[in-house]
Amino acid sequence: MNFHLLVYGVYLPATVVLTVWVARTLFTNGRTFLVDIFHGNEALADSVNKLLLTGFYLINIGYAMLTLRSTDPIGSYQQSVELLSVKVGTIILILGGMHFFNLYVFYKLRNRAQQYAKAYHS
Repeated sequence: MNFHLLVYGVYLPATVVLTVWVARTLFTNGRTFLVDIFHGNEALADSVNKLLLTGFYLINIGYAMLTLRSTDPIGSYQQSVELLSVKVGTIILILGGMHFFNLYVFYKLRNRAQQYAKAYHS
């Protein structure tokens, strides 16, 4: 049996589903922060949010495609599961890292917008 095809057949769909789920969560919940950062300009916030979503998809799905290939010999279901756990675990860590990076960027942008608003209204 070709276990590589099994790994590929599970890895790619799992990675895409995880990426879409995290991206949609960030897209939906990040909008509030972006509207605040852009002082209520919903059109600008929505535009930036869509651009962030597109970039998120490109980076994560692109990385998943790059790491799809495996040259390790896979001779059993156990080795398939072990390889999948490493590959999917890596993607999950990257998605988590990007999530926290996005939160950090939103936090910094929001603080900067609040400081600007205080200075402007003073």
